[in-house]
Amino acid sequence: MATPDTRTQLLDAAEYLFAEHGYRGTSVRAITKLAGANLAAVGYHFGSKAELMAAVARRVIEPINAAQCAGLDKLLARTPDPSVSELVEAFAGPLFDEMSAGDEGGSRTSRLIVTILSDPAEEARGWTGPGEDTVRERYLAAFARVLPGLSPEELRFRIRGILAVTAVDRLEVHQQPSPGCTSPVAGEAARRWAITFLTAAMSAPPTRT
Repeated sequence: MATPDTRTQLLDAAEYLFAEHGYRGTSVRAITKLAGANLAAVGYHFGSKAELMAAVARRVIEPINAAQCAGLDKLLARTPDPSVSELVEAFAGPLFDEMSAGDEGGSRTSRLIVTILSDPAEEARGWTGPGEDTVRERYLAAFARVLPGLSPEELRFRIRGILAVTAVDRLEVHQQPSPGCTSPVAGEAARRWAITFLTAAMSAPPTRT
C-alpha cells in the first residue's frame, strides 16, 4: 500500500485533532507533529490553518452532499410530490451512511460535524461554499413545497436540527456508557427511529410568534 502523501497526512491529522479539540484548541504545531511533517507544511499545502480547516470540512462533507443530491434527484424522478418522511430519509440517510456506527472513521466524522455546528471559532463554520449552499437550498425548496406553513427561517432551523440530531446520535454510539446505563442502539433500528423522530419534528405545526 502506498504511503499517504504529506497533504493527506496533514488532512488526517487535522481532522482527528479538530474533532477532538476544536479549532482554537488545535495548534499548527500539533497537526504537523501528528502528521510527521515540518512546521511549514501547513502553509505550503493549504496557506493557513483556516484553509486547512476548510479542506478538512470539505473532505468530510462533500461525499454527504453528493449523496444527498443523488437521493433527492432519485426521489423527485419517482414523484414530484414526495412526503416529508421521504425527504427526511433522503437528507438524513447519507449522514448515517457516512457516519457508520461500526468504525472509528464514522465516529471521527460525527465529532467533526458536531465541532462544525458548535465550535465558537468562525473558521470552523466558514468553510461552506456553493456546493453546500446548493444542497441546502434544494432541500429547503423541497420541504417548503410539502410544508408551506413554515417560514424559510424555521425550515432552515429544522434542517439544521436534522444535522445536529444525527451527528450527536452517531457520536454517542462510540462513547463508553456510564455504569448502569444502556448502550445506545446502533444500526438499522437507530436509523428508522431517527427518520421517524425527525419526520415528526419537521412536520410539527409552525411555531407561533
